[in-house]
Amino acid sequence: MNRASFFSPQAGRLIEAPRKARARFAIGDIVRHRHHDFRGVVFDIDPVFANSEEWYEAIPADIRPRREQPFYHLLAESEDTSYVAYVSQQNLLDDAEGGPVDHPSIAQIFEDYTGGHYRMRRGMTH
Repeated sequence: MNRASFFSPQAGRLIEAPRKARARFAIGDIVRHRHHDFRGVVFDIDPVFANSEEWYEAIPADIRPRREQPFYHLLAESEDTSYVAYVSQQNLLDDAEGGPVDHPSIAQIFEDYTGGHYRMRRGMTH
């Protein structure tokens, strides 16, 4: 398989990943966690797991996701708080029907919410 490397600040190292990854969701999509009661908007995607080993090992082994799948950075909200979440593709569901996400950082990254999707601000894309 054709592979490439990228630097992950969270992991503090280079991460090997396939050149072509199949992300189910895109930046600006609204998603819901499959098992936990929170939702969020995607603001970045890693083609494979690219966080710290401590973070990965903290997940109980019986529910720990595979590393070789896309992982999503979310501006997340639950009933009482907002935060940044890092979630495997296998644990996310589409939530476009749920309306906009209430997170204080939305306006810094996204321009507007239309049709169940946020559009990223100009200058934020690469």
